[in-house]
Amino acid sequence: MLPKSTRSQSIQPFHVMRLMAQAEQLVQQGHDIVHMEVGEPDFATPQPIIDAAQHAIAEHKMHYTSANGLLALRQSIAEHYQLTQQVSIDPQRIVITPGSSGALLLALACIINPGQQVLMADPGYPCNRHFTQFLNGEAKSIAVDATTHYQLTADSIEQHWTDNTVAVLLASPSNPTGTLIEPNELNAIVDVVKQKNGVIIMDEIYHGLVYGVKAQSVLQYTENAFVVNSFSKYYGMTGWRLGWLVMPDEYVQAVENMAQNIFLAAPTPSQYAALAAFNNETKQILEQRRETFQQRRDYLLHALKALGFKIQAEPQGAFYIYANCSELTGDSEQLCQQLLTQANVAVTPGLDFGTHGEKQHVRFAYTTSLEHLELGVERIARF
Repeated sequence: MLPKSTRSQSIQPFHVMRLMAQAEQLVQQGHDIVHMEVGEPDFATPQPIIDAAQHAIAEHKMHYTSANGLLALRQSIAEHYQLTQQVSIDPQRIVITPGSSGALLLALACIINPGQQVLMADPGYPCNRHFTQFLNGEAKSIAVDATTHYQLTADSIEQHWTDNTVAVLLASPSNPTGTLIEPNELNAIVDVVKQKNGVIIMDEIYHGLVYGVKAQSVLQYTENAFVVNSFSKYYGMTGWRLGWLVMPDEYVQAVENMAQNIFLAAPTPSQYAALAAFNNETKQILEQRRETFQQRRDYLLHALKALGFKIQAEPQGAFYIYANCSELTGDSEQLCQQLLTQANVAVTPGLDFGTHGEKQHVRFAYTTSLEHLELGVERIARF
């Protein structure tokens, strides 16, 4: 028997990957699957970004960058915050990472010692708790529901904070619920965490994909927070594996040291490509896509309610709907399995996002065309 670490045995897989593998098998057998399980935009990367990458490759710009990433890209990100959030950020506080996962790992590694605790919402993105466990920390999940838009509040954070707690991990808009933290609540959370001498890590990777409201960055309220962001979702660059981290001043050297050792640098062609993500031509393309996502959301909200799903907190961002299916089943995982095998529709069970109400919830991703969403709804209705 070869040695295996406790860490390697404790990290759980994405349960939806099993469904995706089954879906692929069904496709190979000739079935037409409507995919509403994948958190990946169906749009291709905007052409200006592709053109920028091709130009960089043609000029042989494929060598390592610094561990922090291209200065020009970090400057563009800083300008983006000034334009969209009216926040001034020194580019030295920004590091370019291999996806937002690289940013999250760096942020947590800066804060957690073995056994220390990070507060986070349940339901929430599973990597949050898995990365905390990977660093030998304790992921303390706090049950949230529609009464707080599935978000942590200042009161809940204060109630669950212990002498062993060092940070709270938030997401706005969130996965799987698509909800945002209200500005007044976010301000109150910043105050509570400051009083506790803790740190906020904020997942803002769905900024840009908001509907009818404006998503506010935690950086409007404090400089002493880590912000995780990505070029994957709003910018349509999932496979390019590029994200970024904004950090407090006092962590800049530590983050650079860890980045050098963990991944050396983010992919160089991807960084040159991302320089075009903030130009006007790309912005126009992305705004049109945001409007398309909003149309899909509006359709699916109405259609799912008509099918008997309860949407207890309507999403204001991202591209997910977290639906209560308790009037249809007592086991959401079984429902997802039946929808796949009997209706050819792939949906994510609540189990992937935590243990609070997981059997009563499923997540729908409207990352496919309106035509496919209508077909999926028709199939679910027949089922």
